[in-house]
Amino acid sequence: MTADIDKTDGPADTPPAGPEAIKAIPVRHYGRYISAVVALAALGAIVYAFSQGRINWGAIPDYFFNDRILSGVGKTLLLTVLCMLIGIVGGILLAVMRLSKNPVTSSIAWFYIWFFRGTPVLVQLIVWFNLGLVFEYINLGPVYKDEWSQFMTPFLTALLGLGLNEAAYMAEICRAGLLAVDEGQTEASHALGMSHAKTLRRIVIPQAMRVIVPPTGNEVINMLKTTSLVSVVQYSELLRVAQDIGQTSGAPAEMLFLAAAWYLVLTSVFSVGQYYLERYYARGSSRSLPATPMQKIRANLLSLSNRSSSAGGTA
Repeated sequence: MTADIDKTDGPADTPPAGPEAIKAIPVRHYGRYISAVVALAALGAIVYAFSQGRINWGAIPDYFFNDRILSGVGKTLLLTVLCMLIGIVGGILLAVMRLSKNPVTSSIAWFYIWFFRGTPVLVQLIVWFNLGLVFEYINLGPVYKDEWSQFMTPFLTALLGLGLNEAAYMAEICRAGLLAVDEGQTEASHALGMSHAKTLRRIVIPQAMRVIVPPTGNEVINMLKTTSLVSVVQYSELLRVAQDIGQTSGAPAEMLFLAAAWYLVLTSVFSVGQYYLERYYARGSSRSLPATPMQKIRANLLSLSNRSSSAGGTA
C-alpha cells in the first residue's frame, strides 16, 4: 500500500529558478555635463560681447551681395583655381624629378622645394612685385618686350607667387602618393612592355590618387584663404575690395566680418566637394563606403517613420 503524496508539498513539478536578471546601471559622466555647460557659457559670453560692441551689424547684409564684393569673390575663386592648377602640374613634375635616378634633376627639384617651402609666401609675393629693381626690362625677342613694371601686373604677381609656392608643397604630397604604390605594379607594367611615362599615367598615378586627394583638398581650401595675402600687391580680390569699401563707407570692421563670412561660405562649399571627391577615389580601397550625410538623414527619417508606424499599430 502506497502512501498518498501531497502534491503541494513537493517541488517535483516546479521548474528550477533561473539566474536573476542583471540590472545594468549606466555610468554617469559628470565631467561631460560640466564641460558642456562651461563651453555653452563661454560661447554665450562671446556672443553677448560681440552683440554689445560698437559694430554696425546691419551693414553686413547691406553689402553682402554688393557688385564690388561679388567681383572680389569671383577674382578670389579664379586665382584659387589657377594657382592650384599651377601647383598641381608643377608638383607632379617636381615629384617625378625628385624620384628620378638622375642626380641633376633630383637635386634641382630638391632645391626648388627647399627654397619655396623655406621662405614665407608673403615675402615671395613682395619679391616678385619688386623684381623690377633687378630686371629693368623683360625681353622675349620678337614675342614680347616691355618694362618689368608693366609686365609684372598685380594679377601675374599673385599667380606666380602663390602658384610656384604651392608647387613645392604639392610636390611632397605627390611624392608621398607615388611612393605609396607598390613597386611590383611598376615592375609588372614594365614587364608588359609599357614605357615609364605610360606606367606613371596609366598605373601609378591612378592608384596614388587615393593618397593624394585628401591633402590636396586641404591645400585648395588653404589656397582660398591664402589669396587674401595678395592684397599687399594691390590685387583686388575679396579682402582688398572689402577693405576699400570699409574705408569709404566708414565701416572697416564690419567689412572684415563680411569678408570672413564669404570665406566661410566658400570653404564650406569646397569642403563638401572634397568629401565627395575623396569618396570617389576610395571606391577601390574599401568594400563598403560610409554613408553620405544625405543617406544618413534618409536612414534616420526612415527609422523614425517605422517607429511611429509600429507604435500606431500596437496602440
